[in-house]
Amino acid sequence: MFEFLVIVMVILAPMCAAQVPDGVKMENPTNPLIKITTDKGDMLLELFPDVAPKHVESMLNLIKKGFYNNLSFHRVVPGFVIQGGCPRGDGTGGPGYTLPAEFNKRKHLKGTLAMARTSDPNSAGSQFYICLDAIPHLDNQYTVFGQVVQGHEIPEKIKQGDKMNIVILNDLPAPAK
Repeated sequence: MFEFLVIVMVILAPMCAAQVPDGVKMENPTNPLIKITTDKGDMLLELFPDVAPKHVESMLNLIKKGFYNNLSFHRVVPGFVIQGGCPRGDGTGGPGYTLPAEFNKRKHLKGTLAMARTSDPNSAGSQFYICLDAIPHLDNQYTVFGQVVQGHEIPEKIKQGDKMNIVILNDLPAPAK
């Protein structure tokens, strides 16, 4: 039985990583990888379930439901962040639930993906932001859960009102049964 499982894993492992495009450097090739498509180009972002499992799981579930498709980037602050994921388009909406904070040691660097929230640390939902520069004063104040790994120039091109579509290129592994 064990030999059968090893053979299956050897056969399936390349297929699981097949969605990661050539030349994309990830910290961990088994981490989820998403693609945000805009009319300015595509961004690939690696998600970090090791430090923010609930945020990663929530975003992946929302992507699978098509939640983010055709939503806009409602907040663009040059040199700071682009923010999207509000179903109302004005920064006041969410998915109908909130997530507990998963603050971690990851820094807010250029290309960092983090979850927006209100003044309540446990109020994140669907709104996310991508840093346009290093923003150290946000470290340990917001949940960082990903990083741009390809399309680094795209966030700088985003304008307020630009639309997005998001797909999963590499999902979390299925839970063991």
